[in-house]
Amino acid sequence: MMEMMVWAGAALSILGLAGLIWSILRVMQARRRTSDDEELRAAVQAVLPYNLGALFVSVIGLMLVILGIFLG
Repeated sequence: MMEMMVWAGAALSILGLAGLIWSILRVMQARRRTSDDEELRAAVQAVLPYNLGALFVSVIGLMLVILGIFLG
């Protein structure tokens, strides 16, 4: 049971990491595409909820891994 918790947490952490990488790539793309500060700010504000969601998923995954190791 605890081993499954560790693997589920690792999967969530990897999913969150993928989301963070995706948001970084989107902002880098926006930086290359535009030179206007307002457009860049709008692009960053559009990506921010996804970035925070990915960070949350990654943290929950890491908490599951630590809990699974601690209880197992």
